[in-house]
Amino acid sequence: MAKNPLTRVRDAGKAVARTMAEDVDAALARDPAGGSRLEMALASPGLHAVWSHRVTHAMWQRGGRWKLPARLGSQVTRAVTGVEIHPGATIGRRFFIDHGMGVVIGETSEVGDDCMLYNGVNLGGRTLAKVKRHPTLGDGVTVGAGARILGPVVVGNGAQVGANAVVVKDVPATGVAVGVPAKVRVPQAPAVDPFTDPALYI
Repeated sequence: MAKNPLTRVRDAGKAVARTMAEDVDAALARDPAGGSRLEMALASPGLHAVWSHRVTHAMWQRGGRWKLPARLGSQVTRAVTGVEIHPGATIGRRFFIDHGMGVVIGETSEVGDDCMLYNGVNLGGRTLAKVKRHPTLGDGVTVGAGARILGPVVVGNGAQVGANAVVVKDVPATGVAVGVPAKVRVPQAPAVDPFTDPALYI
């Protein structure tokens, strides 16, 4: 039996509230300067950009006449937050962008759950062809400030990309990519805390 419209609206509202709460908790867990949940919700441009993207992405998926409003919405978000996420990009749960300014996420990018990007990160393309041309990040990936991940490369689960690295080849799960062009090492020991590995800041 089909749900009545009010029930559908109520259920959708609860789902949105759960997703927003998850995003806030993820931000608090990753930002030691975050303060309270209320402060994060009101004062984090990274969170605002992610929430806006969730709306514009839903519009983009509807296609047709919804695509232009989705693009316009993403441009307003860019002007307000300094974060540019194409509405076609696919973003997972509990995604956090710290500071945010200068982050660019291209149309065919795919970002898994529990990922974190710092300011100035570019998930960019290397071709003008209308194909899968942007990166895919697995779950739990951390990307340091100013890093560029270019082309349809895959960054595996739990991998880390150092600040200002330029990645043009796949990074295996739990790998650490640093340098220009990025060189990858895979730690033999258990994965380090992605927020304390010194290689991320070189």
